[in-house]
Amino acid sequence: MKFGKKLRRQMEDTLPQWRDKFLSYKDLKKLVSLISATQPPCSKAEAHFIHFLDAEIDKFNTFFVEMEEEFIIHQKERIKRVAEIYGVGGSQPLEEKYEAEMRKIRMEIVNFHGEMVLLVNYSSINYTGLAKILKKYDKRTGGLLRSPFIEKVLKQPFFTTDLISRLVKECENTMETLFPAVLDQYQTGEGGERTLIMAEQVFRNTVSALVTMKELRKGSSTYGHFSLPPLSLSLPDLDLLQSCMLPSPITIV
Repeated sequence: MKFGKKLRRQMEDTLPQWRDKFLSYKDLKKLVSLISATQPPCSKAEAHFIHFLDAEIDKFNTFFVEMEEEFIIHQKERIKRVAEIYGVGGSQPLEEKYEAEMRKIRMEIVNFHGEMVLLVNYSSINYTGLAKILKKYDKRTGGLLRSPFIEKVLKQPFFTTDLISRLVKECENTMETLFPAVLDQYQTGEGGERTLIMAEQVFRNTVSALVTMKELRKGSSTYGHFSLPPLSLSLPDLDLLQSCMLPSPITIV
C-alpha cells in the first residue's frame, strides 16, 4: 500500500479530534511537483516548501506535548484512584461498594492505554511521512535537503517517545494486576450477557495503529538510514487482537 493511502487510513481510523493533526502529505506533494530541478536553490517554491515543513513540525510538537502532559496527569489520577479502592499492593477491592467504580476505572484504563498507543503511532507515521516527502524533494531537485532536515526532526519532541512508551508499559502492568476479574466477567457474563470491557472505537483504532507501526518499523530499503528504530514498547499478538474486532456491536459494561 502506498504511503498516502496508508496515512489516509490512519487518519480515518484515529480519533476524530486528532485527524487535522497529521502530516498534510497531499499538500506537500503538490508543492514538490511545483519545484523544478532548474530553479535556483533559494527559489520561492523551495522556500515555501521548507516553511510548510517547519509549520508541520510545530503542529506535531504542539499536539504531541499537549497529549503527553494530559496523559501524565491522567496516569497519576488513575493510580491514586486504584490505590484508594484496592489498597496499596492489594489485589481485591477493599469493599464491595467500590466494585462499580472499579469497573469504570478498568474501562478508563483500557481507553487510556489505547490512546497512548495511538500517540506513539502518530509519532511514527508523521516521521515516516516527512522522510518520504523529503526523499521525493531530493529526487526531483537533485538536492540534499533530507539528511540535515531529518537530523533536526530526530531532536523534536514529537519524535521522542520514551516517556509515552514508559507510560504505556506502566498502564499494561496495571491492567495485568486488575484484569483477572474483568476476564472472569467476560467469560461468565453479567445477567447471562457476553460483555467485553473495551470501548469499541478506541480498541479498533488501537489495533489499526499497532498494525501500522509493525509495518512501518519492519525495515525497508526505501529508507535505509532514515528507517524508524525498533519499537521501545512490546506489541501484543496482532492476530489475536484482530480476531477480537467483531463486526457486531460490542456491549460495554
